[in-house]
Order: sequence, then C-alpha cells, then structure tokens
Amino acid sequence: MNILILSAGTRNKVVQAFKNALHGKGRVIATDCSNLAPAIYDADAYYIVPRITEEGYIDRILDICVKEQITGVFSLIDPELSLLAKERDRFLQIGAMPVVSDYDLVEKCFDKYQFYKMLRRMKVPTGKCYTDMYKFFDDLDQARILYPVFVKPITGSASININDVKSDDEIAVLFARYDDLLIQEYMDGQEYGADVYLDLISGKCTHIFLKKKIKMRAGETDKSVSVKIPALFDQIVSLTEKLGFRGMIDIDIFDVDGTFYFSEINPRFGGGYPHAYACGVDFASLLVRNLEGLENEPAIGNYAENICMMKYNEVCIRDFDGKEIIP
Repeated sequence: MNILILSAGTRNKVVQAFKNALHGKGRVIATDCSNLAPAIYDADAYYIVPRITEEGYIDRILDICVKEQITGVFSLIDPELSLLAKERDRFLQIGAMPVVSDYDLVEKCFDKYQFYKMLRRMKVPTGKCYTDMYKFFDDLDQARILYPVFVKPITGSASININDVKSDDEIAVLFARYDDLLIQEYMDGQEYGADVYLDLISGKCTHIFLKKKIKMRAGETDKSVSVKIPALFDQIVSLTEKLGFRGMIDIDIFDVDGTFYFSEINPRFGGGYPHAYACGVDFASLLVRNLEGLENEPAIGNYAENICMMKYNEVCIRDFDGKEIIP
C-alpha cells in the first residue's frame, strides 16, 4: 500500500504520521510545486509537479499514481480539494482512492457564503454573513449586527486578506477596491478547533479531537490545550454525518454565551492536527485501515485532557548541488 500526499508544503508531521502508520506496509510519496517545500524530504519519495492551475496538472498526478502504485491520495490545500473530488472517477479507474468528500460539499465549504447559507438552512448556529454591503448597512442601522466585523474573500484560506473592520468607511473602501467580499459577524467568544475523522466505509464519525485555541498565527493554531465537551461532540457527530463528509476534516467553532457557533469546516487535515496526533488520535492509521477495507470503530474523545501544544520554528537544510531552486 502506497499513499500520495499532494501539496505537502510545510506539513512534515503529516508525512511522518503516515510513514509511521505504513511501517512495513508501504511507502509515502509527496508532491509539491516547489523544491523548497520541506515536507517532501520526509517522504520515501517525492515529485516536483506543476502548479495546480497549470494545464496537464491532473494528468501528471495520475501518472505518478500509476508509477508508484498509489492506493490512496489526498491534498493538504483547499484549492486542490475540489479538483481531486471532481476527478474522483479517473483516480478510481487506476486503483487510487481519492480521500476527499463529495465535490458539491467541498465546493460549499470553500465558498464561505454558500457554507453560511447551508448552515442557516439546517438551523445550525453560525455567525451572520453578508455579500451585499447595503444589506449589511441596513442591518447595522437596525442594530441586528454591530462593529467590529471581519471582511474577507468569499473563497480563500490561511486567513489571507482578512480585515478587522470597525467603520462604514472601511467597508466602503474595501468593497470599492476588491470583488467577491464577505462581511462576517465577529464571534466574541472562546474559539475551539475540532479534528474529525469520518470513516470512508461506514460514513460514521468515529474520532473527534477537541482543542481550546489559545493563540493563532497566520490562520493556524499556534497554541492550544486538549479539552472534552460531550455536548459539542454530539453536535459535531450529527452535523458531519448528516452532511456526508468523509475522511479527515477540520472545524472551527466559537462558544458564545454557552451556544456553539460553527464558523468553518475544512475537508482536509487542519494545521493544528499534530496536537491530536501527539495525543494518540491517529488519523493516518485510521485511513490505512479503511484503505485495507476495514471499518474503524468509534472512539470519540479517547484522549487525555489538558495536554498543551506549543508550536515552534524548525529548519530544513538541503544541499541542492547546482540544481535549480524552484520557489
């Protein structure tokens, strides 16, 4: 069994987790468009590939799957998830399972306004969102929403181009300068992150790791502590199974005056997943079992509380010996 990790970037811990899970069973292959992506050097083999927007990209990935006899393939970046889901049948035809949720669901998660509308239809608590600046101003006049708010691209990740806005003038300037913006209510409460696994075979939510976020950096959890909240576990199970997610997902949740507001669901490994892994919530081994045709038994909350994660910087030094450096 061989696993292909696409767009590995800096996610060394994910690559290492799969090498441990596959010990003696197979190999981990990684790709990236840059040879300055440190995670590829932790894999058993790696390939430098075109950017995902370039013509022929998916054909290149399929060629790698055939050459390396790949059993399962997944991506670590949002823009590639839809591409992988859309081309599911082509991967299955060559025996490689794309580990990603259905295309329509992935698209809704990536489009923050569509995701908001979906949650509202399901009566799931979530912060108010607007794409119409004048509708926002009208609600502001009626005190249905208050400053501050966040203004961000409707599609995007890693907290890129998110603005903390406190006035009408700032809103007007941003909407005049950029297209496809979203105004999102500021959630004044404690933020939690959930690393969640939904079995590829049964569709059941089998594992949840919940962390209280202490500090964020560049859209990722920098410091956190493991917690258990049974009522929130139940809500996560109900929502993720009803929507039909599969594999690894990452959820952002806010506790505002005792009500849990679901902010985002990313249908991939979250940036804070190493915390879950260090606490024994091993998604790599769960995925390997599924690819072997075995269901995983539910073990929600099977980890210790009050275990802290504190990220710190590390470096990867390589000798390119005259080879081209691809940024």
